[in-house]
Amino acid sequence: MNKAQRRSEKFFQLALWLVAVVFAGFLVNLGGALVRNLPLVEQQLAMEDFLDQAAARRAEQEIKRQRALTEEVDDALEQDRLKLEAARQNSQAARDALNAWLASRQVTQQASRDEELLKRTEALEHLRLVERQVRGTVEADEQRLLDAQQAQRHAQKQLDALHADAYERLAGEQRKQELKVFLIRLAITLPLLLVAGWLFARQRKSTWWPFVWGYIYFALFVFFVELVPYLPSYGGYVRNIVGVLITVLVGRQAIVSFNRYRQRQLEAEAKPDVERRQEISYDTSLLRLAKKVCPGCERPVELDNPQIDFCQHCGLSLFDHCGTCDARKSAFARFCFACGSSAAQASAPPAP
Repeated sequence: MNKAQRRSEKFFQLALWLVAVVFAGFLVNLGGALVRNLPLVEQQLAMEDFLDQAAARRAEQEIKRQRALTEEVDDALEQDRLKLEAARQNSQAARDALNAWLASRQVTQQASRDEELLKRTEALEHLRLVERQVRGTVEADEQRLLDAQQAQRHAQKQLDALHADAYERLAGEQRKQELKVFLIRLAITLPLLLVAGWLFARQRKSTWWPFVWGYIYFALFVFFVELVPYLPSYGGYVRNIVGVLITVLVGRQAIVSFNRYRQRQLEAEAKPDVERRQEISYDTSLLRLAKKVCPGCERPVELDNPQIDFCQHCGLSLFDHCGTCDARKSAFARFCFACGSSAAQASAPPAP
């Protein structure tokens, strides 16, 4: 849109661009509904779908059983340790009493107290026997507790191994599903992109350009929203390979287009001045002149300098004089701004 357009043309252009955007919006909604309703494209997968349920249940039941046994043995062990401590204190008290009694007997030297010595010794041995029995019970409880804890850890390792295997299988299936979804979306998107490329190359300036640009916007949306987010990663290989291919294709096309553009410019600059100006459309020339560049080679030109009538880069005539009033005017103007003569008449040399 440039300054040479009429106001009505500007409004019509805006309305046609609005048509293009609305058309693209409806195409986007239609494509989204189509993709969402594709049958069996994506399935909700969970780790439980790949877990050996029977083995997992056995491991979980074993863990619960050993946990309960651990709690039971731990409680019993606490009680037995209390009993052991009481038996140890009883033995120590009896031993201390016996030592005190022996000390007093040695002082008095009473042989009649030998029978009492035997009783006291027998009682101490009994307490020691009780202590050893309780200690044996404590040691047995500790062994049972250790066995239960080891069995629980073993069952937990089995369950963890089952989960790890299930997660690995789930990840593999998810990668397959990602690739499947990507290929399906690519099969739908690629033809749309090819058609959009052909329309951009051949039809973007046709009479029906609003629909062409609407379709191009739709194809770009499908590519960047419906396809790119579903690129499978596979450690980054697929994304990087696809990125390299797209970069090579786009870069190659850009290089080829740039070389063709430079060749066209060189060929155009070799043509006569009049033929060159005829090949440049009126709107294009006004747009480039408004940017203060040559309409032919698109290089900067000092258009405000009244002494410059030709492009110093390619020699294209930028200003000439009206054949009717001799006013200096743009060589691309259709009419003289001073007298209103037509371009054909204004470009002719003044009559002698």
